[in-house]
Amino acid sequence: MRGSSVSLLQTERAGLFRGLAPVLVLAALTGACSSGPAPATFDLSAPTSRIRGAAGVQLLVNEPAALQALSTQQILVKDASGSVSFIGGGQWADNLPRLIQTRLINTFENASQLRGVARPSSGAVADVQLISELRRFEIATPENEAVAEISVKIVADQNGRIVNGRIFRARVPTSSVDAPNAARALDEALSVVMLDIVRWVSGSHLPRREEPGDVSSQSQAPAKEQAPT
Repeated sequence: MRGSSVSLLQTERAGLFRGLAPVLVLAALTGACSSGPAPATFDLSAPTSRIRGAAGVQLLVNEPAALQALSTQQILVKDASGSVSFIGGGQWADNLPRLIQTRLINTFENASQLRGVARPSSGAVADVQLISELRRFEIATPENEAVAEISVKIVADQNGRIVNGRIFRARVPTSSVDAPNAARALDEALSVVMLDIVRWVSGSHLPRREEPGDVSSQSQAPAKEQAPT
């Protein structure tokens, strides 16, 4: 009887340890992952300038489309063969396309004479939308250059017609391929691209959304019939 009790107790203990084993392994892995220093976080700037044109137009700036490698917070490195890697010890302050959208809106606000700039999610009524694709945003090796390249289209908000399109790119050298120097060079390259985009949009002929009651949107009234003589 006593032997049966001991055997039962050992069986229960074995079952308990089997249940705890995955938890203990997960805790050990979590501790190992969190033992290193947290990566430094880098923001992107929104340059300020004085760019004339396009006064009175309202613009919506969409989040840039991007491949998966660019849709992260990691700082990308690409070599001449096209191989992609990431710089350790540093990351962007937000998902990269979303961060670039925010800083492009800020640049329009800082530099242009547009009446209003917002995200599509704001619910604002706009004259035109800016549709873009983030093509490159990386440190290119072995040249050790920061490369920023964005394809942009101006789209009439009322009918979806593409008004104009262009690709903007900039290259800035970096002294070394580490997180602080890479982030600084990429920020400088993006500032050049964003100011060029603002300058291009401001200098383009932008369609206006017809306001309710606008004379141009109303058909002319039929001529009155003349009374018979």
